[in-house]
Amino acid sequence: MTQMIEITVQKAAIECLQELGYTYKEGNSLQRDLKKVVLEEDLREFLTNSYPDVPATAINEALSAFTQHEGMDLDHRNRDFHLKMTQGVSITWKDASGKEQARHLYPINYREPEKNTFVCADEVKIIGKNSRRTDLLVFINGLPLIVFEFKNMFDPEVGVENAHRQIGHYFQDIPQLFDYNAITVVSDGLETLHGMYNSSLKWFAPWKSLHGDDLQQKQELQLETLLKGLFPKKTLLNYLQNFIFHEDHNGKIVKKGAKYHQYWGIKKAVDSAVENIKPKGDGRLGVIWHTQGSGKSISMAILTGILRQMPEMKNPTILIQVDRNDLDQQLYENFVLCKDLVGHVQHADTTDELRALLSTDGGGVIFTTIEKFRLKELASGKELSHPVLSERYNLIVMADEAHRTQYGFHSGGFAQNIRRALPNASFIGFTGTPVDGKDADTQQVFGPTIHTYDIKQAVEDGATVPIYYEPKMVPLNIKANYNKELDEMEEDEDEENNAVWAAIEDAAGAADRVERVAKDILTHFRARTESLEGKAMIVCMSRKNCVKMYNALTALEACPEVAVIMTGNISKDPTDWNPHVRTKDAMEAIKKRFRTPEDPLQMVIVRDMWLTGFDAPCAHTMYVDKIMKGHNLMQAIARVNRVFKDKPNGLVVDFIGISGFLAEATKKYTGGGGEGKPTLDLEAAVKICLEQFGKVKDLIGDFSAESINSMSDMDKMKWSSGIVNNLLKSDVVTDAFLLEERKLAELVAMTSSDSRIWKIQEEVGIIQKIRQIIRKIKFPPGPRREKNEKIKDLISKSLESQEIVDLAKMYNLDKIDISIVDDRFQAIVKEKGDENIKMELLRRIINDEIRVRMPKNIRRMRKLKDELEKVLSNYHRNSLDSIAAIKHLLDIANEFQQDDIRTKQLGLTEDELAFYDLLSANEKLLNQTGPIQDLVHTVVNSVKKNLQLDWTKKENAKAAIRLAVKKELRGKVPFSELDTLLKEVIEQAEGQYKDWPLEA
Repeated sequence: MTQMIEITVQKAAIECLQELGYTYKEGNSLQRDLKKVVLEEDLREFLTNSYPDVPATAINEALSAFTQHEGMDLDHRNRDFHLKMTQGVSITWKDASGKEQARHLYPINYREPEKNTFVCADEVKIIGKNSRRTDLLVFINGLPLIVFEFKNMFDPEVGVENAHRQIGHYFQDIPQLFDYNAITVVSDGLETLHGMYNSSLKWFAPWKSLHGDDLQQKQELQLETLLKGLFPKKTLLNYLQNFIFHEDHNGKIVKKGAKYHQYWGIKKAVDSAVENIKPKGDGRLGVIWHTQGSGKSISMAILTGILRQMPEMKNPTILIQVDRNDLDQQLYENFVLCKDLVGHVQHADTTDELRALLSTDGGGVIFTTIEKFRLKELASGKELSHPVLSERYNLIVMADEAHRTQYGFHSGGFAQNIRRALPNASFIGFTGTPVDGKDADTQQVFGPTIHTYDIKQAVEDGATVPIYYEPKMVPLNIKANYNKELDEMEEDEDEENNAVWAAIEDAAGAADRVERVAKDILTHFRARTESLEGKAMIVCMSRKNCVKMYNALTALEACPEVAVIMTGNISKDPTDWNPHVRTKDAMEAIKKRFRTPEDPLQMVIVRDMWLTGFDAPCAHTMYVDKIMKGHNLMQAIARVNRVFKDKPNGLVVDFIGISGFLAEATKKYTGGGGEGKPTLDLEAAVKICLEQFGKVKDLIGDFSAESINSMSDMDKMKWSSGIVNNLLKSDVVTDAFLLEERKLAELVAMTSSDSRIWKIQEEVGIIQKIRQIIRKIKFPPGPRREKNEKIKDLISKSLESQEIVDLAKMYNLDKIDISIVDDRFQAIVKEKGDENIKMELLRRIINDEIRVRMPKNIRRMRKLKDELEKVLSNYHRNSLDSIAAIKHLLDIANEFQQDDIRTKQLGLTEDELAFYDLLSANEKLLNQTGPIQDLVHTVVNSVKKNLQLDWTKKENAKAAIRLAVKKELRGKVPFSELDTLLKEVIEQAEGQYKDWPLEA
């Protein structure tokens, strides 16, 4: 089992890549300058073979372009290379007759994958600010485009986060590698994730599908699914060329790559476009249904970029058409950020602008709302029918959130107008909500659904967070006969001019009701944000009710900053609404403030603005005091499902009674072929939370906060010490507690706004204090990030005044140099009591110390590691009591101290001590007049002088070191013993200086 280390995962990856047709090479066999990362001869050979009519001087110029990048920082250089890799470079030269020639050259043949060379190389050494060795690199035509970092599958203390952190060190130490990096993969064998080199780990994701329709969820197959799903040559080249892009946020470059659902959805859309675009097909390209928050706008931009580049599309015009202005603006901003993919984007602000843009023959991307296809008022009266604007076939209408306005085929309806204006256009729909209602025939307009990514998949993949539903209905005093009319109301009906709506608005806006709802909201929000920082949106029936809610909230004590988000009508609105009406620039400023987690603006009150096309990931709660139905409801609640830091869930709190409409929308979601509920029942979560609380209390022994609070500090210390000691009696008990406590923490984060949870919060806080102590003992603080520690400590304030004693603090461990286990620490652990805690502390310290010292003195550390394992084995078999086991462990720890003392006394460096022990063990053989230290200095110097990169893999390098050491030992050791001693010296050197120059 000792051989089952990260190299096993690495070899499995290499085997899989070889099956896919990649050529494997050892890293030290690559012909290259170690400070450079491109295999320049491979790239030159590809360019020469691909462009035989281009002279060598022009090939050299192209090679320089592909290996020299503009940009003062790494992210800008990476973008510059990516654009040249995907879009090629233009090279000019003069032929023999002096005539200027030009060619556009690409470093990769995207259309014919087999014309490229695919090489995977392991242990590739790169010299930069420091020297590093990557686990596995994939070179395409000599370009190092993919880096893999692996961790030991069988080590419980390391995982993908360690691999990800190592990538962070790489781009500090060997940044030249990341000038070229397209994809980064981190894996510990169980978990395998892909992402962009500069992204945080939360944006790395598994690749779960081999062909797009299957969904591989088995964790142990993640590495195989990623390699066989993404790394077939044709798939990989498609991904590299079309599915990676850089956004420029005012000079800050953000690199993004598609997730598996986006890749397969877009690929199916491209295939459908080729088959069904007019005149070859009927122009219905299909519907892509990807649940809200899963990157739909990015998918639309990538698809647009691909269609624009395809020769068979003949420079198409892509018309991005949306329902409303707020959707239009958000999507337009996202497309502008994706300009590397889509090129220049034009915006049609008026009907005349739209008609002018569509009447031209050139291709491009045009944004508009569907209402711009209205009939115009002319001097002679209103148009009878919409004029034809273009009869081109290479015109594709991409509809976002395709809903009722897409189906207005009555005379003068928008859907009819758009087809008269563009009779030969083809149509594709993107949606986050199903559009298969009773009068919305999806297939009639767009064709069948060609790819689905539902709520269940999105939550499981971490693309969105789950949404919980909490009913807090405050009754409305409205006539019963309105209920039926309300049910029959269409979800897109003109609400402000509807009598039923007006009656409900008045009832919802009654002064005493608004005050009651405002108090509930503030109490609930403050309870929720005590355990989970974030922001909230409040949805009201009307603009009038928004202002009433604002006034009621801001009149309450301790209300955070709140803003009303609404449009204004100067001629009709009361003057006291004026502070809530903003210019376009002021609205953008407040959007930015609400999206910024640190900004004090914590709540916004809206009617319908910001309920579609607006993302604020830090928003985790929505208070609903407005009747919403169907896709409007789905769109609204999706505002709180965005992934953000430690946010475990979004929460919808219902004050008006939308549960029935939510149930209807749920049927629509699951009836359309997708899975998962849009919200989860908070009532069920509270019940589970209370059950989980009981389970954790059973593990640590029953207690009450009241009894703990009544204890003296000494009694608290004894109680907590006893609890921790019991929980550390075996790894099984400890691991069970940590797992169950974590589940409890997540449930409390979800449900902490419920008053039933408030009753257990103080005891949950005590449990978390116990958890903190155990983690500090079992996983001492250091650079290692706690795996998946997304849930913050929820309840600490309740115990600050009478804090349970922290054992590490009690023992003053923070002030003791436990790396060498000093006298004060030994005095602590020799005392009787808390044996399991002390055993765990000692085991961790000694293990860490052996790991650090192992390369310095291989033979000695192996012996100490064997002793450690023997002591622990005897202790766990109950053949050694705890006091005797601790004494044995202290004896091992003392040897570290003695080594440090000897090193100083002998005048040696730490790495020379191992050679001293080796030579002094053979002192009787030595013919040495002076101190042995003198011989040690000369032997170690002779080794160091002859070290070179990867010397342990090169026989000639090892031979040079053997010869140098032999010269120093010759005459000082009998000839018959020379080879034996020499072998031991070389073995120690191989262990100690294997990673030269990192270890030297």
